[in-house]
Formats: sequence, C-alpha cells, structure tokens
Amino acid sequence: MGGKTLVVAPNQSDCFALPSEALDKAEPNDQIFIQPGTYEDRLVITERPIYLIGAGRDQVTIFSRRSGPCYLQKVSGGHISGITFRYVGSDQHSALNILDSTCTIAHCRATEGLLSGVVIYGPDCRPTLQSNEICYNRESGIFSFAGAQPYLRENQCFGNHHFGMAARDQNTRPDFINNVCRDNMLSGLLLFSEAQALILDNTLENNTHWGVVLTPDCEPTPKAEELLQSNTFRDNPRGDFTITSKPLTDIGR
Repeated sequence: MGGKTLVVAPNQSDCFALPSEALDKAEPNDQIFIQPGTYEDRLVITERPIYLIGAGRDQVTIFSRRSGPCYLQKVSGGHISGITFRYVGSDQHSALNILDSTCTIAHCRATEGLLSGVVIYGPDCRPTLQSNEICYNRESGIFSFAGAQPYLRENQCFGNHHFGMAARDQNTRPDFINNVCRDNMLSGLLLFSEAQALILDNTLENNTHWGVVLTPDCEPTPKAEELLQSNTFRDNPRGDFTITSKPLTDIGR
C-alpha cells in the first residue's frame, strides 16, 4: 500500500513501547506490527483505516483497567489480527467496541468484558469478524444492535455468562455463518426485538439453556422451523431452540 511498518516491542529503544504510540504516528496506509508482549494500553481509532497486526493472539495482549482496550469509530477499512484484547477493570466496558466501522478483525481474542466481549452497533456498522475467540465475558460474546450489519464467520464464542452471540433491534441484520457457540451460561444464540439474521452452518452445543432463542417479532433466515436442518445442535439441556416473548427473564430483565 506504499506505507511504512511501525514496530511495537517492549524494552527496545528503536521500537514504539506501546501500540497507541505507534498509532499516533501512523499515516493512513502505514501498518503497525506488535511483537510478543503484554501491553497496558487503550486504542482509540476513529475516522481512518487501520492496519494493526499482532504476532498472534497467544503472544500479544492489550489490556486496560479503566476502559475497554480497543474502541473503533467510523473506521473506514483495513484489518486487525493476532491480538488478545482483555478488559481487567470493574466498570461496565467491553473488550472490543465497534461503532459504524467496516474493517476486518480476524484471529483475535476478546475476553473478560463486563459487558459483552464485542459490541457492534450503528446503522453504518458493517465489520467482518472471522476466526476470533470471544470468551469469558460477563454478558454475551458478540452483541450486535442499533442497526449494525456485521459478517460473523468461524468465530468461537464460549464460556460467556449470557449468550454466545446476540442481536437486537429493527434493521440489525448480522450474518451468523459457521460459528461455534458452546459452553455459554445461557444459550448459544439470541435474536430479539425485531432483529433479522442469517443463521447458517453454526454449531450450538453444551450451552446451559437453549441452542437458539428467538422472539416472535424476529426474522431469521432460514425460518425458525428450518434452523434444525441448517445448523448443528448438540447437548443443550433445554432444547435446540425456542420462541419466547421474554428471552431475558433468567437474568432479571
């Protein structure tokens, strides 16, 4: 793309010490490469493309105590890969916050958010999330709302306290394709409050309640009665799917 590569590494004088320091110096076509390490930092990326590459989600962790470690707003393209985003504070923040952005996020991990691990929202929000791990968040794994239309493929959503993936609101239309939602403390997938979604080739297994939960006003594709043929359900104690007008009763909402 004609840009430079800015290198982030701990304890190396010829490199940036923190990803945010490299971001401050990066031009729109520059790539930021993060070498193995654990970085206490917060990335705020707005109104620009981003090319942020970590050495691998098991080698690079960006964590924050006071707010979510990564916030994207109106990011116009690019990709983020190979990083674990971890929130370790006590206020209500997500590990990865995506507003009205269109970049690709792949081979990352979002964990320990006090809200959902990844929140995706806004009418112009169309990111692609592929091959990520979204795990051990205090609410759901990936939550799409307020008109977002993300493409979610081959993600692993497990160990979250609520749902593996969830979508809410009129004009919210995620594509859920070939994801695995397992071992979540409520159900694998939730669609509610007039949301629409493509739900295809997903595996929903070993969730504490249902595989899929829908409200009557939602529009899944394929239709609810065809979900069993287009997805894989295993060992969800309450059943493969249910349609209910009160999907959040179990958490007092």
